Amino acid sequence: MTASDHGNDPLPPRVVEALRCSVCAEPLQAVDRTLCCATGHSFDLARQGYVNLLHARIPAGTADTAPMVAARADFLASGAYRPLADELARVCADADGLVIDAGAGTGYYLARVLDASAAFGLALDVSAVALRRAARAHPRLGAAVWNLWEPWPVADEVASVVLNVFAPRNGPEFHRVLRPGGLLTVASPAPDHLGELGDLVLSVDDRKEERLDGTLGEYFARTGRTEVRRTVELTPGQIRQAVEMGPTAFHLDRGDRRARLDALTEAQPVTVSFTVSTYRRL
Repeated sequence: MTASDHGNDPLPPRVVEALRCSVCAEPLQAVDRTLCCATGHSFDLARQGYVNLLHARIPAGTADTAPMVAARADFLASGAYRPLADELARVCADADGLVIDAGAGTGYYLARVLDASAAFGLALDVSAVALRRAARAHPRLGAAVWNLWEPWPVADEVASVVLNVFAPRNGPEFHRVLRPGGLLTVASPAPDHLGELGDLVLSVDDRKEERLDGTLGEYFARTGRTEVRRTVELTPGQIRQAVEMGPTAFHLDRGDRRARLDALTEAQPVTVSFTVSTYRRL
C-alpha cells in the first residue's frame, strides 16, 4: 500500500484506540467509516481519510487556508526543509507505539519520523485542509481535526513521542498524553531563519528558547538541543511559497509586501535555521 492510497482507508486501529469522544471522553470504535462511542456520539471519516472531532467553527485567521497549505506542500517538496525532517527523524528514531504530531499540518515531518521507526502516527491540526494531505502522507498515520488549545480527544499516557513543529504548545496536554518517560520533541525557527526576507516573514524573538524552557519546565526536563542551519538557493517562486505558507499570508495585502514579492525575478541565497529541543516527561 502506498501513502497516496492510504487516504481512502479507515484510520489505523492503533490510532483509533488512542482517540476519545470529544463530547463525552469515552473510547471510540471504528464502524465502517464512522467513529462512535458507547454513549451514541459519532464522527464520520472524510473521503480523504481524516476525522473531524470539532463541534465548533474555528475563528477566521486561525486555521491554515487552502492557498497556505498548497504553498507549504509545494515548498516542502522542494527539499529546502529536509535537513530539519532528517533531524527530527534522528532524535525520534526510538519511537514505538504511537507518535502524536501536535500541529501536524500536511504531515510532512510526521511521515519522515514514521519512515525511520516502527511507530504509528496521529496527526492533530485545526486545519481540515491540511489534514486532507496528512491523512495520505503515510500508511501508518491517522489524522484528526482538533484545536490544540482545548483538552485533546486523546487518552492518557498513550504516546511514546509528542512532536511539535512550529505549532501551539500545550504543555499540560503534552504531559498528559505522553507515557512516563516519554519524549517531547519541539522544533522552532531560530532568530536568523529566513532573515534575508526581512519583514516578508514574521521575526523570531531572540529569547524564544528561554521562554520555551520556562513554559515547559513544570512538566518536562530538557535533554537536548541541536541547531539545524543551512543556506539554500531559493527561486522567486519558492520565496513566494515560503512567505505564503506562514502567518504572514494573512497580512500580505498590508503595505507593499505583495508588490515586493511580485517584483522578485532572481534566485537568492536564504538562511533556513531551526532549533530542535528534546524533553523527557517528568
